Amino acid sequence: MDLQFTHEEEAFQQNVRAFLATHLAPHLRAGAVATPGVFVEPDIGREWQRILHEKGWLASSWPAECGGTGWTPVQRYIFEKECALADAPSLPLLSLKLLGPVICKFGTPRQKAEILPRILDGSDYWCQGFSEPGAGSDLASLKTRAERRGDVYVINGRKLWTTHAHHANKIFCLVRTDPKAKPQKGISFLLVDMNQPGVEVRPIKGLAGDHEVNEVFLDDVAAPVENLVGAEGMGWTIAKFLLENERGGACYAPKLLSGIQKLRLCAAHEPNGEGATMADDAAFMTDLARLELTAQALEMTELRVLADLAQGRPPGPQTSLAKLTASRLRQQIDAMAARLYGYAGLALERQRPLYGESAPAPLYHKAAQLAAPRYLNSLAWTIFGGTNEIQRTIIAKTVLGL
Repeated sequence: MDLQFTHEEEAFQQNVRAFLATHLAPHLRAGAVATPGVFVEPDIGREWQRILHEKGWLASSWPAECGGTGWTPVQRYIFEKECALADAPSLPLLSLKLLGPVICKFGTPRQKAEILPRILDGSDYWCQGFSEPGAGSDLASLKTRAERRGDVYVINGRKLWTTHAHHANKIFCLVRTDPKAKPQKGISFLLVDMNQPGVEVRPIKGLAGDHEVNEVFLDDVAAPVENLVGAEGMGWTIAKFLLENERGGACYAPKLLSGIQKLRLCAAHEPNGEGATMADDAAFMTDLARLELTAQALEMTELRVLADLAQGRPPGPQTSLAKLTASRLRQQIDAMAARLYGYAGLALERQRPLYGESAPAPLYHKAAQLAAPRYLNSLAWTIFGGTNEIQRTIIAKTVLGL
């Protein structure tokens, strides 16, 4: 694996940096930095999406023929790294990185023509209806039923931990269309309009006060048959593709390394209570260095995955290793922030958002105000996207042959 960028890739990197310097407005940076969770609020996320869409730099994981950028895996990595270093807002992951590639691969020509442009221009905001009570990691146990009645499916069930359902007007769901088939065989992938009778969204507040996830109740909700993606019973195959696409080529390391660097800079100014700064605290700086080494090792793993993708090879279990490592690192970095700011890092501000004119004033300073909310929110990292236990099982089976 060649770790040196080509001249063309270096030119692309400079182009990205110049674009971010001129188009990433200060209020977008401030909003992204002051967001404790993974998903930014739509006010800044959708504004940044419009800017990238106008530039043609939005759908980096889509094929060019579907409206994607046509970038190589290395270009995608460069773009994500520069965005992380510049504190750019995150983009609508569920629409752009999950549903979009699914429609590109499995969608009908009509679905591609109607759905993909509305994702790109922000007309539709999608959420993901996979998990249910009793069917999280064991997704094959899902019970939400879709019964075909003529030209529509009638859906009844309940979805759980549905991120940004309170903002979404559409939801893509795994539903059981054949209750008599084996668990994985009777599942289908349906697209559902949320602006109809029978859809109820109930908020779930996190430990830190964040409203990111919800329960979604579906009571005799209708979805036209043409909203079926793939054939009946293909839902499990499509879900596996979606999850592989979510993890394959993911670039966690740039944002983690950026967070570590920010802690190092803050440590140089943060008093340690003994007449020096936290940068003089050998135990703190040693722990920070250990995290940085792990993040650098993660970056090398992610680059190996990108190298495989560039050669047309599937990334394999390395994606599970990356997700497992990144989840633990995220939690450890956020715990270090709370440790850095001492008592000020323990204060929990539950008002949201923590940016803009109505944001609460920090008791100490902004970074300390974010420490406790961010740490509590990061506890979910080892759960969402496949729990760490699931990732370990995948690694045990595929690498160790257990």
